[in-house]
Amino acid sequence: MELDIKQIMERLPHRFPMLLVDRVIEMVPGKSIVAIKNVSMNEPFFTGHFPHHPVMPGVLIIEALAQAAALFSFEDNDVKPADKKMAYYLVGIDEARFRRPVVPGDQLRLEVTADRISRSICKYHAKATVEGHLVASAKIMCAIRVLED
Repeated sequence: MELDIKQIMERLPHRFPMLLVDRVIEMVPGKSIVAIKNVSMNEPFFTGHFPHHPVMPGVLIIEALAQAAALFSFEDNDVKPADKKMAYYLVGIDEARFRRPVVPGDQLRLEVTADRISRSICKYHAKATVEGHLVASAKIMCAIRVLED
C-alpha cells in the first residue's frame, strides 16, 4: 500500500512546518511502514540549525519516525490521529542513536516496525537511512488518548 501527501494529510493532524512525512512507499497496516521525507533547504529549522552548516535536528528525525508509525498503526481503525476525537502522543524514546548528519538534499527513508499496538500504548523499532546509510535509530513509544468534547 502506498500513500501520497493528500492521503497522509487525511490521516495525520500535522501541517507545515510539522508535517514530516512526504510519501509512503510501503505499508502493512498494524505491522510496518516505509516512508519518505525529502529534506529541503527551505525547511524552517535550517535558519537557525545551523546557518553556516545546515543539519536536520535529530529530534525532528525521531518525530518523522513517530508520524510514520501513526500512519500504519491506525489504518484498520475508524478513528485516526487526524480526527478531533483522539490524540497520538510521542511519550518515550529509548536507545536513540544518531550516526551521521542529515543535510539539505537528503532523502530520509523512514522504516518503522510495530512491537506492540494496543488501545492506549504503542511500541516500535524505528530507523532512518539516507542512500542506504543508517542516520538514526530508536525504540519509540506513543500513547493514544481519546479526547473529550
